[in-house]
Amino acid sequence: MFSDERRDIILELLEKNGRVLAKELADRFELSIDSIRRDLTIMEEKGLLKRTHGGAIPASPVRSAPLPTEQRYGEATPRQKAIAKMAASIIRENDSVFIGGAGIHYGMLEHLPDCPFTVVTNSVTIADALKARESVEVYLIGGKVKSSGNISDSLALDFIRQFSLDTCFLTGGGISANGITTSTPEAAAISREAARVSRKVVALAPYDKVGQDFFAKVLPAEDMDVMITDDEASLNVIQELEAKGVKVLIARPDDEAL
Repeated sequence: MFSDERRDIILELLEKNGRVLAKELADRFELSIDSIRRDLTIMEEKGLLKRTHGGAIPASPVRSAPLPTEQRYGEATPRQKAIAKMAASIIRENDSVFIGGAGIHYGMLEHLPDCPFTVVTNSVTIADALKARESVEVYLIGGKVKSSGNISDSLALDFIRQFSLDTCFLTGGGISANGITTSTPEAAAISREAARVSRKVVALAPYDKVGQDFFAKVLPAEDMDVMITDDEASLNVIQELEAKGVKVLIARPDDEAL
């Protein structure tokens, strides 16, 4: 089989399954893992896919529509749950934190500490889920509510500038050596302002976001303090981020809270 034919099959498997593993491809084509890795590297350079630690995932478009609410807040994967749990464990008594409206932010809620602290959010869903917790003070950023339940207009920007926060938990469509990126300038602006008023920025990055670059830039990699990802994330991207001063933490499904 010619290499081009093999790579076409790899693309078909990616479209069908959503990811491929280098070991499984090596077994399928009766090649060494190094040969498969070379294929995946060449395909990544052509923009056909994104490498991960164990294989590859499809290359994402630089701009995509937000997921419907039922999908965004649906059942998380074990790796997403582990990242959310580790992120929640960073919060300490009397902290003030920004928690956005992404699915992985929602996943943090069941792991939040049982102590007094303050949450600032631009998500109606997050605020509603926290309103019954007596130990948590919740501030919902004002402005026009989008169909997603998030608020990210100019009023929201003015509102968030009134705060000084301890920790900002950010995510995006992509997190790479270029920084955090997302699909819309409005969402990027509110995340960027939340980061600006915070002492520490913690990026939440499941492996399928690591190495991706989306349409609108939130902030450069140098402005991230910590990135929490999982053991499928690209080692090359992790090393690039560490070289820029980002502390990278690896969350695994069986990890205990910090």
